[in-house]
Order: sequence, then structure tokens, then C-alpha cells
Amino acid sequence: MSPHARWAPLFIVLVTACDQEPPTGTTFLLGKVLASMPAELGGPLRLLTPDEQQRFARGSVVFQTVFTPETGLGPLFNSTACAGCHEEPVVGGTGSADPEEAGEDVEVHATAYRGGVCDELGDKGGPVFQKQVTPALQAALGIDHEPVAPEATDTAQRTTPSILGFGLLDAVPDTEILAHADPDDRDGDGISGRPNRTADGRIGRFGRKAQVPTLREFVGQAFVMEMGITNPALPTEQTVGGAPLPAGVDPTSDPELTQEQLDAAVTFSQLLAPPEPVGNPVIRMGGQQVFSRIGCDGCHVPRLRTGDNPVRALSHKYVDAYTDLLLHDMGPDLADICLGQATPAEFRTEPLMGLRFKATFLHDGRASSIDEAIRLHAGEAAGARDRFLKLSDRQRATLLRFLGGL
Repeated sequence: MSPHARWAPLFIVLVTACDQEPPTGTTFLLGKVLASMPAELGGPLRLLTPDEQQRFARGSVVFQTVFTPETGLGPLFNSTACAGCHEEPVVGGTGSADPEEAGEDVEVHATAYRGGVCDELGDKGGPVFQKQVTPALQAALGIDHEPVAPEATDTAQRTTPSILGFGLLDAVPDTEILAHADPDDRDGDGISGRPNRTADGRIGRFGRKAQVPTLREFVGQAFVMEMGITNPALPTEQTVGGAPLPAGVDPTSDPELTQEQLDAAVTFSQLLAPPEPVGNPVIRMGGQQVFSRIGCDGCHVPRLRTGDNPVRALSHKYVDAYTDLLLHDMGPDLADICLGQATPAEFRTEPLMGLRFKATFLHDGRASSIDEAIRLHAGEAAGARDRFLKLSDRQRATLLRFLGGL
């Protein structure tokens, strides 16, 4: 069969859909064909409306805007643009490991954990302590970064996560997350995932400790904590040690981002498509079987399903994110800070979609390979780690090839 003949049925469907009212069932078939086509890396989800595509494009502009002190940057900041950190391999992706960036994509966090109570040090400038300051703040206080509050009991480093596909995670209903929770380990498998909840009881899903419940809040917080850009969601600047900022160091009136700009950035983040896995399907299947057999899927749940959503591309869709969005105790060696209800040793299961684009692994980038990251798993993940170590060389290679294609 010639290549042209092979595509003829699809061509007929497309022409029918464009030129006349399609017969019964053709619209459904066309939708299935288009939905199954992989989205461009760094591009929007499939099946967006023209209006949603335009909003995605406007949001991309905001996401890539480079701010200056005159347009609101700082006076405390980590980067000058969202895309300054979310950059690899495309805008919206993970952070860069480029040494010339002087660690711009690795943040400093600190909290205080005493008697089982978490203090995020919000009144002392925490929990994010920015690594850069504007020239005006440096001249006023003589500092070139925000000092960590002396009240902190724990500090941590955080690498920049990819947000590709985060809109789908935002659309996963709470019931789907809670269905995987087992805080008392009633099934006796050694895994006791639990949700992190905010003070008002909402379930968190974003951040390495699942401390942020919605993508809108995640984006709004990032503008302030990463760039010092106040916005309608968070109209107040961060402080240095809780003290008011010196007069004249922040010349732009608050909020420094309009509601329209914030909405656009949220929409861009919401509609970014997840990266499609790559590699030989047979090898991928074999690797996923090993993944499940040794128990990795006890936390890294391969597939979640979204619920009702006004955006068709987000409504009742499967997302192969390899996460349960729950907190798990990873042992004392990986422990660092607390956030919300999460103890220092608890972390949200990291989504594995787009894993192949990472240069370093784990929450702080301490692992230089997927193999090393698995070996550093402990706590609730100790069983899966030990089974990984007992695999034959061939089985381990198959698993790592599968993970390296995500």
C-alpha cells in the first residue's frame, strides 16, 4: 500500500468535517483522531477552541516577560522571568543546570519545625529566601541576597520543576487523589500516602510538599516569591526578616501585575500539554512491567483522570503523570523543611512525565542520574528501592530505559 493510500481514510474524514455536515459518528471519529495526535512539546493541549488558543498565546508572552526594577522586579527575587527558570527543553520546562547561570534555578527555602508544629516563617520573609536583590536594595541594606531567618531550624534547596501538563493535574478531582490515600497503611504494603491540606481544609497538589492546592495559587505565589512581582492575588511585597522595606527601593506601585496579566499566565500554565513518552513501545511496556512489579507504582501511580472542567481539553482526560499527588515519608536522609501539614521527611510523589529532560534528580538535585535517585529512596520507598537493587542487570537496564523515555 502506498503512503498516500494509507492516509486516504483520514483525508476523507477531514474533508468531510471541513466541507459539509458530517454523517453520524464522523465528528466523534475526527475528535478521537485529533485527540490521539501528540501535542507539540511546549505547545498547548489538543482540541483547544480558537479563544483558548489566543489566551494561551497571550499567556506565553507574560510568562516570557523579563521584568526590571522599573517594571516591578524585586527588590527580592530569584529570576527576572518565569521562563528564566522554566526553560528546558522548552518554555514551561524544568530548570537549567548551566553553571554559567550561577545556580539561578536552585532556590533556598527554610522553615522552623518544633514539637511537631511547622512555622513557614512567613513573618520573617520565608519560606523562600531569595538569592538576588535589586541594586537599590543592595545600596540600602548592604546585602546581595536575602539572609535566612535565624529562627529557621531547617533549610533546603529546590530545583525548578517542569510545569508541562500541570493543568491536567490541576483538573484531577480530590476524590481521585483521596482514592489512593492510605494514611494508616491498612493494606500493609508499607506505603501510607496522605494528602497535605491547607488551613481551610483544601487538598494540596503543587510544590514538592503539595502545599499549594491550585495552579492559580501556585502561579500567583511564584510571581511574588520568585520575582518580587506583586499581583492581585498577593499584592504585598516580601520582607527582609519581617522588617519593612527601606523607602525608595521599590518604585513600582502595587500590584505590579494586572489581573489580566495574571489570568493570562495562569491560562498558559493550565493549557501546556504534557510531554509524550518516547522510545520503542515494546521496550517501554517491558520497563513499565518491571516498574509495577517492584512496587514503584505504589506511589508513582501511572495514570490519573481529570473530572468535569469547562475547558474541553481538560475535562475527563487521562494524564500519565506517574504520581498520586500524596505525601510520603522518604526517610531522614532526604528530610529537610516542613510545609503545611508535611513534616520534614514527607514529600509529594514527584510526577515523572518529562523525566528525560531533567539533568539532576530529587527535590534538591542531589542525584545526577535516575539510578542514583532510586538508590537514595528510603522510608516508604525502601521496599521498592530494595527490589530495584535485586534486579538483574538486564531488568534494571530495561527499567531505566523506560524511565529515561518519560
